[in-house]
Amino acid sequence: MEEIREITQKFERYSAHSHITGLGLDENLRARDIGGGLVGQKKAREAAGIIVRLIREGKMAGRGILIAGPPGTGKTAIAVAISKELGKDIPFVQVSASEFYSSEMKKTEALYQTMRKAIGVRIRDTRRVLEGEVVELDYNMVPNPYNPTQKIPESATITLATKSEKRRFSVGSRIAMQFMYTGITKGDVIVIDKETGRVTRLGKSSSAKKFDIGDEDVVEVPDGTVEKDKEFTYVVTLHDLDEARARRSTIFSLFSSESREIDNEIRQAVDEQVKDWIEQGMAELIPGVLFIDETHLMDIELFAFMNRAMESEMAPIIILASNRGFARIRGTDEVSPHGIPLDLLDRLLIITTEPYSREDIRLIIETRAAEMGLLIDESALEKLTEIGASNSLRYAIQLLAPANELSKIRNSSKIEVEDVERAKQLFADVSKSSAYLKEWEEKMLS
Repeated sequence: MEEIREITQKFERYSAHSHITGLGLDENLRARDIGGGLVGQKKAREAAGIIVRLIREGKMAGRGILIAGPPGTGKTAIAVAISKELGKDIPFVQVSASEFYSSEMKKTEALYQTMRKAIGVRIRDTRRVLEGEVVELDYNMVPNPYNPTQKIPESATITLATKSEKRRFSVGSRIAMQFMYTGITKGDVIVIDKETGRVTRLGKSSSAKKFDIGDEDVVEVPDGTVEKDKEFTYVVTLHDLDEARARRSTIFSLFSSESREIDNEIRQAVDEQVKDWIEQGMAELIPGVLFIDETHLMDIELFAFMNRAMESEMAPIIILASNRGFARIRGTDEVSPHGIPLDLLDRLLIITTEPYSREDIRLIIETRAAEMGLLIDESALEKLTEIGASNSLRYAIQLLAPANELSKIRNSSKIEVEDVERAKQLFADVSKSSAYLKEWEEKMLS
């Protein structure tokens, strides 16, 4: 038989922190020199490791974290690493403080909704289902009352089999239509919810006929009986539950935008419902992490609102990031560290980051080049390290991609020092841009 060669194209897009996989700590919470895509900042990474452990043990309620340090010292990278360490089950929401002012709602409402998005509820629900491999499927077709030239299923008979038994069922038109729309055929393994009639296709049975072309998901034939009680687990956020209840509350909500504000009565009802589920053993609360960058952009009203919200029993872990020193609290004339009110600062565990050493800068550039799949000459790496130390790390990393394109123009397989020099001439850093503005200040619009 002729061999079919599968051609796949991997989607690759590199962001500033796409290479980060964790904090890079050992079993004693000691930071490795290079780990999880992070370099240096050992003290901050070890502090973040303790935060991760406290979150997992549920000992961070009512507290927050502030990551403070100069620009370009890895504050956001550490927050992303915390989310990677916590895993996919823990909700992680990342926003900039400016987003609270660009929403089509009150700033406090925008903050509240964002906080609710960072709190998950793991719901366990036991349903009576029919599960098995489709052995036979026959439709009883009748003319469509709205279009007699077409036929639709009036009913259907289906035979489901497991490794232990085989049973035959008759279903009405609604479920039969689901069979047709989802493309259910012989050999598929399906689940039918007896209460709601919802049909879910799990994949193609491992015992069914295989084809040379096609990317079907192969699953094992279920064990046990066809009809059984099955537990389903799914995770939603408190904001999802808020919106679902809000849509049910009034017919006019069908025509409202997604940015609609939610009444406190709805949130209170959702909280009570979640508490009932938890007491009945049907659900589990998963306090997630809300990371707010550029914290100094928040004003005194948002800070006061956050201070109160952190006292709630259903509050996420809040991580703030600031690169400001002593700054005026927005909305007041008071100056405070990081532009954050002192009463809120007292409630925060503060993690500080420090400027990278020259060796750290070199390792970061080397790690970033490897992540992007770039080959770089030793002299070019040394030149970029020099640029990172004298200008900024971000500027040095930004030059990697242009330098790589320039190396391709030369038909070279690796970035060399002349490519870095050429990229540096073409793209200005902050200091060059400032000098340019001073030189042409009279011709610039002010």
